[in-house]
Amino acid sequence: MPSPLKKSLNASHPIRTQAFNLFFMKVTGISFIRNAITYDYPIVEAITSILPICDRFIVAVGQSDDATAELIQSLASDKITILPTVWDDTLRKGGKVLAVETNKALDAVDNNTDWIFYIQGDEIFHEDGLQMVRKEMKKYLHKKKVLGLVVNYLHFYGSYDYVGDSRSWYRREVRIIRNDKRIRSYRDAQGFRLEGKPLPSKLIPVYMHHYGWVKPPEIQQAKQETFNKLWHDDNWVRTNIPDVDEFDYGEIDSLKRFEGTHPKVMQPRIEAMNWHFAFDPTRRKMSFRKRVLHAVERMTGVRLGEFKNYKLVR
Repeated sequence: MPSPLKKSLNASHPIRTQAFNLFFMKVTGISFIRNAITYDYPIVEAITSILPICDRFIVAVGQSDDATAELIQSLASDKITILPTVWDDTLRKGGKVLAVETNKALDAVDNNTDWIFYIQGDEIFHEDGLQMVRKEMKKYLHKKKVLGLVVNYLHFYGSYDYVGDSRSWYRREVRIIRNDKRIRSYRDAQGFRLEGKPLPSKLIPVYMHHYGWVKPPEIQQAKQETFNKLWHDDNWVRTNIPDVDEFDYGEIDSLKRFEGTHPKVMQPRIEAMNWHFAFDPTRRKMSFRKRVLHAVERMTGVRLGEFKNYKLVR
């Protein structure tokens, strides 16, 4: 419920009201997680990376086989709310359960929130972009046609030294959405839709670092065996996921060396890395068609036929 002061200002002058709302703009962060310790998800780093610009943070913590709930509880912040959930393990098509869990967190966001900042358990936001995000949230707060803010992605693979640079990786995605209860997580929770349609959005010049493909090889293999059950039945998993002890990081089409900086919250993990991965960036395992499309994108910046969960608006 608005405070008496806010009610008074709202009733007195529309220009003052807009300025007041900008000052008191409320941001809620959300995420979901299960078995974070078993599968080495950097969920603590994910939450910590955006917590400074969030007034509240809701984590949907699925019933786990490890101490994931205790791990989240160890974060000493009164901003964080744990939402206990139970995953529906019968949902084994298209990763739908991930969207269901995301929507549980979305539904827990209070009506006084203006923007929702969504981050997954293997995504880390670089601290250099925090003030830019805050600035863009304020810029578009009263431009109601803008329902989402799109961020750029860096997908790390094999180690912290290489990023994917082929069409296999999505370049951008909506991670900040307006608090509109009609907006729902889409398919396997990669993006969002409003009544089945991509969100009218603005691209902002910031980067999300995705570390889902940087884990010890044995943990990555265990994750593949379990994670693919969210998309496929047991027969598919037996046929398509090798019965081996360690994941083979060598089977990748194209990578390039990372020349930038990692988020500060990731430094302890980077320093603790205990496996070796090397890759020749000049090697590309692509079909002729993909090589041509890859070349076109590098020369023009345009990705032909790109799938998008958003529609960029002017």
